[in-house]
Amino acid sequence: MTPLASAESPLVRPHVADVRQRLEALRGDGLLREDLFVDGALRPATGDARLEVTDPATGAVIARVASASGDDVLAAVEAAERARRHWAARTATDRSNVLWRWHELILEHRHDLGVLLTAEQGKPLAAAEGEVAYSAAFIRWYAEEARRAYGEIVPSNKAGRRILVTHQPVGVVGAITPWNFPSLMIARKVAPAIAAGCAVVLKPASETPLSALALAELAARAGLPPGVLNVVHGDPVEVGAVLTGDERVRLITFTGSTEIGRLLMAQSARSVKRLTLELGGNAPFIVFDDADLDAALAGAIESKYRNAGQTCVCANRILVQGGVHDELVERYAEQAAAMRVGHGLEAGVAIGPLIDEAAVRKVERHLADAAAKGARVLGGGHRHELGGTFFEPTVLVGADPSMELAGAETFGPVAPFFRFEDEEEAVELANSTESGLAAYFFTRDLGRAFRVSEGLEFGVVGVNTGAISYEGAPFGGMKQSGLGREGSRHGLEEFLETKYVCIEGIGQ
Repeated sequence: MTPLASAESPLVRPHVADVRQRLEALRGDGLLREDLFVDGALRPATGDARLEVTDPATGAVIARVASASGDDVLAAVEAAERARRHWAARTATDRSNVLWRWHELILEHRHDLGVLLTAEQGKPLAAAEGEVAYSAAFIRWYAEEARRAYGEIVPSNKAGRRILVTHQPVGVVGAITPWNFPSLMIARKVAPAIAAGCAVVLKPASETPLSALALAELAARAGLPPGVLNVVHGDPVEVGAVLTGDERVRLITFTGSTEIGRLLMAQSARSVKRLTLELGGNAPFIVFDDADLDAALAGAIESKYRNAGQTCVCANRILVQGGVHDELVERYAEQAAAMRVGHGLEAGVAIGPLIDEAAVRKVERHLADAAAKGARVLGGGHRHELGGTFFEPTVLVGADPSMELAGAETFGPVAPFFRFEDEEEAVELANSTESGLAAYFFTRDLGRAFRVSEGLEFGVVGVNTGAISYEGAPFGGMKQSGLGREGSRHGLEEFLETKYVCIEGIGQ
């Protein structure tokens, strides 16, 4: 792979050596791995193919991981199938204790895991360490929930009969995770699956496999038995075909695009697999005239520019009522212009690079389409002087529903402002999308808070906040943004089968 132009820039060149040095230290500590992790051990792929992992800030190759063949994925499924019965037979307390130890080890290695994450994904180190800590919080939550998969005794309809409802693990789980949160998305899927007594075959994003391998290493150190967690990175089409085609895999959990989600649904239909899907978002961020503008401004900045706008719940459309529109836009543009762009290992950096060149081209396409249809760039709008995949934080005014960015995720640091006049129009604009993952609005009117939150067709709604993440809350979408929920007790339920047992002959 040819390094990106930014690797030659004197503004970022020093970081190439810095990253290499830090990663070599992690290799020595056993946290930087490049082979597959199957049945509790590292193993090479059956073929010679390798996937290059690059630092998106510099384009430098930082690792070459094994690329799993179909046979490698089958071996991982077989290992999970062997392990799942023994793991499910362990007491809930045993499973809880392993998860607790995993959580502790992740926090002990929070900085190292953060450096690894920044190197392969690009986000600022503080954000990377925050993601690692949030990942550990999910594992802690499900360490607790492992002991709370309660059953029921249903009042009987017949003398001498008892009706029991129990919950049993689904079995082998195929987990497919994205590159934008390479640690968090693993924890959100793997922790509840393991807590429920399932075994997992994890396919991390090809761009960010290093965090997955490090987490698997720490899980093994925590005492997770061989085969309960397997990591296979490789061609997504080949790996996905095996996971969806093998009848021993009883559930697919996936975070990614709606397009790929539809494909996985179709492929899984042959064996009637259960699915949990977190798919594309197109989050509206609504500010009413009566909002606390300071709070709305802070929330909009945080929601939009987190991870350089590469999140499925970030503000994709900022809808502002006419009475406060101009003031909010002006203040927002000032703050956006002051945000520091740079390599994630630099102190004070707020926005890192986009993941790759294709991501930059998508941002540019959305901006060109919006400009052609009458929108105006108030700040930013170009590739950053650092070069490569760095892009300026951008503010766009005069956006309308005809523009491509109104109907599709930009997945970049672009904040388009839409003007509306009344509550009904705001809700209609917000709902005019096939997606229904997250939405936000700011108001000080209690009645409006209830009306709008009930009227928005989204699975997660933030009222007077742009930060809705919490491991104890159910996260998931409506419409074409997915199926099922992650987090909270509902996240554990996704990995459990409900069994009804009817017992007669008990006597009076």
